[in-house]
Amino acid sequence: MTDARPPARSTRWTWIAGIWCAGALFGASQTILVMHAMVGHGAWFKPFVVAFMSWLPWALATPLIVAVARRWPIARGVLLKTASAHLLAFAVISMVAGAWAAALRVMFNPWHRTPPPAFVDTWYASLSDQALTFMIVYVLILTITYVVDSREKMARQLTETARLNEELSRAQLVALRGQMDPHFMFNTLNSIVGLVRDQRNDAAISMIVGLSEFMRRASADSHRAQVTLTEEVEYLQRYVDIQKMRFGDRLRISLEIPAELGEAQVPNLLLQPLVENAIKHGVSKRIIGGEIRVAGARHDGILRLTVYNDGPWVQEDLQATSCGVGLGNLRTRLQILHGERSGLQLKPLDTGGVEVVVTLPYLEA
Repeated sequence: MTDARPPARSTRWTWIAGIWCAGALFGASQTILVMHAMVGHGAWFKPFVVAFMSWLPWALATPLIVAVARRWPIARGVLLKTASAHLLAFAVISMVAGAWAAALRVMFNPWHRTPPPAFVDTWYASLSDQALTFMIVYVLILTITYVVDSREKMARQLTETARLNEELSRAQLVALRGQMDPHFMFNTLNSIVGLVRDQRNDAAISMIVGLSEFMRRASADSHRAQVTLTEEVEYLQRYVDIQKMRFGDRLRISLEIPAELGEAQVPNLLLQPLVENAIKHGVSKRIIGGEIRVAGARHDGILRLTVYNDGPWVQEDLQATSCGVGLGNLRTRLQILHGERSGLQLKPLDTGGVEVVVTLPYLEA
């Protein structure tokens, strides 16, 4: 695709030409008004054109003034050198501008003087009459240059700060995401060891195969801080398949996530640690097992995900889970990604069981 934006140099010259045309138009109009106020009649076109064209040297010299301003900025320790450079530039440009204005007046004699004015006298008169105006124009160009440069420098610093913060956040997310892999691996290997001790070798082998497939899939997306809710549910289903080999009918899980939420962006490995905690502190402690319900809903731009476990939880379990690796890691990742717009709550229900509620902004991939 072709970039249709004009080059920066072309844009700069367009602005310079536009501003100077407006300034020259104002100055020439003021000259004609003063002439009519003093004389009361006379042709105005030639004086207007001469007055308008008299500002051409300043328009052409504007890039030079900008270059001098940037080459010798006003800063402590170099004031003498800076002042000398600007005085020299101002003197040269003023003399050229005065000579140009004098040449126009001599060539076109817009005020019809008899005899025609001499060049040297007109040059001297032009410099004398407009020295203060030239000084104001030069200082104005310097001021605008420094203001624009300061704004651009501040914008670059803000952009650089945002980029560095983004890279830091990405590095933190990668580190936190990497923390989950050994945590998950350790717990799953313990489950495999339990199956081996119970001489459930076929189930142990199946769990190892499932673990391999799960880790292969998770490793492929390990660099991604966020995934779609559909992908996250697929990861969770693979984890559930592994755990069902261990618990069998004791583990009952229902997923109640509407299909229209599938494109929502969620942190990578969001649901699996929550379900893992529910199994560890709920299902595994009951002979008859238990039920886990994973649900999702959207309301007013907020995505709400809940993981409910009907198992008996004691206060010590709640405190241990709240401060554990899984929930602590997830809270940190939510804070990095969404700040105060996200949250994670763990609360026992009056009807029995415990529910974890995760809220975050609804953003589609």
